[in-house]
Amino acid sequence: MLQLQQLTIGHGTTALTAPLTATLPVGTLTALVGRNGCGKSTLLRTLAGLHEPLSGEVRVGQRVVAQLSSQQRAREFALVLTDRTPPPLLTVTQLVALGRRPHTSWLGGFCSVDHAVVEAAMAECGVLSFADRPLTTLSDGERQRAMIARALAQATPLILLDEPTAFLDFPAKVETLSLLSRIAREQQKTILLSTHDLEITFQLADRLWLLHDRRLYEGTPKALADAGILGRTFTSDALTFDVETLRFERAPLPEASPFVHPSSSDL
Repeated sequence: MLQLQQLTIGHGTTALTAPLTATLPVGTLTALVGRNGCGKSTLLRTLAGLHEPLSGEVRVGQRVVAQLSSQQRAREFALVLTDRTPPPLLTVTQLVALGRRPHTSWLGGFCSVDHAVVEAAMAECGVLSFADRPLTTLSDGERQRAMIARALAQATPLILLDEPTAFLDFPAKVETLSLLSRIAREQQKTILLSTHDLEITFQLADRLWLLHDRRLYEGTPKALADAGILGRTFTSDALTFDVETLRFERAPLPEASPFVHPSSSDL
């Protein structure tokens, strides 16, 4: 279980949020959502120990993340970040095998257990059929599944993903979120992902962390919709939010003023 205890995130001395307190339950897929600039990526990196909090703590069980070594963090968190792309000449198998590095000796030798974990992760994510292909030959959806397989091979209780569906077409977005939901449920992983794909996320995520007005709201998509917080966060002049269907609708366009042709005397 991961816990935020009066956590304030930001840059330098500038706080992006008020002190945040929240929990990520085991065996759930939680989506971190909010408007652009609210601090989603900063929060994600702070949780993983890549960014110093301004105050407060992030805890995994009874341990404070900021006090863990990089090796210890690598055994607690697997990260899939959009700005950290692997070397393109790696094959899928080589990429997934990188997930075992926190568990191997300093020589990096693999044992039978490591090979078995890598193969199981690839099978779970449906990438065995192209295991020997270089990453440069993969579609965006195939590459994302390979990245998730690498995180799975790391065998951590927590998986954090930054915009894992950002460059995918609609079917691949659904497949990716469905895969993560299944992994969380069947393998009892705690998974947190940031995303802007709201309607799909509302249908497939177990819970939401919603950053709005410097606060963090947590709950099921339906609970946050019924409380009105989803509507207040994302409704605009162009969009309305339907609480029952958890979907957005285009707001009616205002009636245009009738155009009056100028008379010849006005020209």
